[in-house]
Amino acid sequence: MTGRGRPWISRLGLRLALVFVAVALAAVAAVIFFGSMNTSRDINRLMVTQHHQLADAVAAATKVAYVRNRWDSTDLNAAADLARRAGAEVQVTNRSGRIIAATPGFVPYGPGPRLVHQVFVGGREVGWVTVTFDKAGLSAAVMQFKSSRWAARFGAAGVAVLIALIAALLVSPRITAPVERIIVAARARGRGQLDARAGNVHGFGEIKELASAFDQMANAREEQDRVRRNLVADVAHELRTPIAILQAGHEAMLDGVTEPTVEHLASLRDEVLRLARMVDDLQRLAAAEAAALQLTLAPYDLAEIAASAADSLADSFAAAGVTLQRDLTSVVAKCDSLRMHEIAVNLLTNALKFTPRGLVTLQTSREQRDDGDVAVLRVRDTGVGIPPAELPRLSERFFRGQSSSDVAGSGIGLTIVAELVRAHHGTIDFASELGRGTTVTVRVPVTAGPPRPPGPAPLAAPQARPVSASAATPASASAPAPAGRAG
Repeated sequence: MTGRGRPWISRLGLRLALVFVAVALAAVAAVIFFGSMNTSRDINRLMVTQHHQLADAVAAATKVAYVRNRWDSTDLNAAADLARRAGAEVQVTNRSGRIIAATPGFVPYGPGPRLVHQVFVGGREVGWVTVTFDKAGLSAAVMQFKSSRWAARFGAAGVAVLIALIAALLVSPRITAPVERIIVAARARGRGQLDARAGNVHGFGEIKELASAFDQMANAREEQDRVRRNLVADVAHELRTPIAILQAGHEAMLDGVTEPTVEHLASLRDEVLRLARMVDDLQRLAAAEAAALQLTLAPYDLAEIAASAADSLADSFAAAGVTLQRDLTSVVAKCDSLRMHEIAVNLLTNALKFTPRGLVTLQTSREQRDDGDVAVLRVRDTGVGIPPAELPRLSERFFRGQSSSDVAGSGIGLTIVAELVRAHHGTIDFASELGRGTTVTVRVPVTAGPPRPPGPAPLAAPQARPVSASAATPASASAPAPAGRAG
């Protein structure tokens, strides 16, 4: 056990160690098996060759003895000594089968190999030489070699197992400890401990990346939960006021405190319309957040889309006494024409709300960047501008800057724009100066090929509804819209 009461090696680590040992044993067994086959074959071939050579030598010595003195026993001693020194026994018989000489340890049918060679003199058979081999000499050396070889094999297997076990004990904690921490964190989150994390783990690179990815996933899930809670709270907050007004107004009429005059009914109707606009904006926001799955990206001329958006708002600009200036350069962008039309309309409407009797410029162009060219949609106004402190919050849901306190809106217009830009794999930047106006720049990828004709502009109001949170930024600031957060 460790000092913290945990096992020195976990069950997963023990299983991994056993796998190491099993692999080592299997490798050693395979080496022994195939090595034994080859070595035994070679040793047996060598031993048979040596036996035949010895039998040939004994037969030659016997032939010499016969030639000298018709197999005199003294002459046969040389052949016997040759056989005995090699760990063999020999017997010499003549042509009729009579034993001429034999070594003391000769056994006709012993347990070892037995070779019989004919002895020829002058082309005539004069006898036979029988050589038997016992457990001495060459056979004994072979047996001893085989025995020592098995001892070496078992020793090698033991060393391999020991090395595998040591390697497993050293390596397995670096694999199993991070995995077990991830398992513990996952189970803790499953029990409701949402702050559980794998943390900084020590291990191999891929294991560390797995732990880091798990923590990132947990952080993203926690952020999503926080955004969801905030959204519910924001929606409840925004709905509370018009509902309270409607309830109070109706109760006052029911109690006879106020008369159901046209003015009172019109006031209540305005609150109903405000609720309807808010619900509509929430629906559009949900659609914008899912736009990455819904967009139909194709080559379109951004200038034509921007011109269509400007045409749809021409009467609104004329009625407000605001000049809409166009500076449109043809550039083919990879976009969804309807969604890009919605982006342009929202930005123009937002600029119109905060530009009393001024100038709004709509511009499209192609911009060269280090990572490739982009298509640019830019809306510049000469309105009230945005305080620097409000810039980081421009894309938050329901955020309304101090300059928009007197302007109607739900506070999620720029959220919709930012989400749609993100869905186009683009960026949105803000630059503003108080009292001098605001510039919003949208950049989306360009594409090759001829542009398609833009589809019909969306009908009526949802796209033309003013965007509320045009409280933007100081001097010049750039902030790509964060995923899932806009204002």
